[in-house]
Amino acid sequence: MTTQEVLTLKVTKDMPIKEIVDKYPQTIQVFMMHGLGCVGCAIANFENLEQGALAHGIDVDKILADLNKAAES
Repeated sequence: MTTQEVLTLKVTKDMPIKEIVDKYPQTIQVFMMHGLGCVGCAIANFENLEQGALAHGIDVDKILADLNKAAES
């Protein structure tokens, strides 16, 4: 990922899952598609995307790319 791509990301690895879902509700489908169904879970308030993905064995970079595509729409 280039520096320019990083600067234009709407969703980042360090964002809490709940913040992502609140700002971009269209990302819920992406979370579900990747097997991260904790979007409504209380831990989503405190766990960031990277922590959640790693805890569930999900490729962080792949879900991040998919979330940003959804957030763009």
